[in-house]
Amino acid sequence: MSQKAERFVPQKRGGSLKQAYRSHKWLYLMIIPGVIYLLVFHYLPMGGLVMAFQDFSPYNGDTMLGAFFHSPFVGLAVFRKFFTGPDFIRILTNTLSISIASLIFYFPAPILLALLLNEIKNMAFKKAAQTMVYIPHFISMVIVAALTAQLFSTTDGLVYHWLTGIFGKSHAPDIMSNPKLFVSMIVGQNMWKETGYGTIIFLAALSGVDVQLYEAAEVDGANRWQKMWHITLPAIRSTIVIMLILKVGTILNTGYEQIFLMQNSMNRAVSDVFDTYIYTKGVVNGNYSLATAAGMFKSIVCMIMVLGANKLAKLFGESGFY
Repeated sequence: MSQKAERFVPQKRGGSLKQAYRSHKWLYLMIIPGVIYLLVFHYLPMGGLVMAFQDFSPYNGDTMLGAFFHSPFVGLAVFRKFFTGPDFIRILTNTLSISIASLIFYFPAPILLALLLNEIKNMAFKKAAQTMVYIPHFISMVIVAALTAQLFSTTDGLVYHWLTGIFGKSHAPDIMSNPKLFVSMIVGQNMWKETGYGTIIFLAALSGVDVQLYEAAEVDGANRWQKMWHITLPAIRSTIVIMLILKVGTILNTGYEQIFLMQNSMNRAVSDVFDTYIYTKGVVNGNYSLATAAGMFKSIVCMIMVLGANKLAKLFGESGFY
């Protein structure tokens, strides 16, 4: 074997961990911050789930660990209290109302916008349009809530005055205080803020579509709608399915900050969701066991939804996550 060919002889698999570290030392060093982040913010807090099975009180011990060890175990009593309490059905209904409405109206929005942007042939206008629809993502939710309150204020709100001119003062919808419009307001805010940024992953998938397919379809006489339906959508179908599985997995996770900012005394009956309930019971009222049980229930349901959606996707012939 020549000296040039010897360079391409593959190395034998195996070897000690020390040898692997010497070969890829900088790669191992680069993952250390990520590993520390996962341990500190994702794995260590899981030890606090024991509070869901205790009558926990931080005053049961001299230290935090002492409080865990000296708080009595009560089994599933906290979960029974949570499921049979007067708030469970209400917060479950409110959470599902927002999540299902978001799944129906918000989830398809980035897909449709990505398809429209993909059809733009003028590259300068396309880049400008993409930049404009990305900007709302970087605006703080506090600013979005303030803008919403200002635009729909019944005293000096610009949009509210437009609505009074269209529907009349007695029939103009009061977005900020009408409980029936709370879900629409939350979904509308999400669509305005995140639709443009959500197109990034779909535009990336569209960039991998073979241009020759469009050329062949054009030779066969297909118009732009037929090419979109028979070429573009099937090409990004796997991406849509994966994003749908992720969305279904967050069906009980509506987010805390947005709901809390838009909540008021007029819409509280429909705005209390699992995230605000956990904050109120745990941080405000100090009922850590009940808040932990609610959070654990939400996490278990989300995990089951992800596994179920992935299994259903595989039954329909899609790849899923695994």
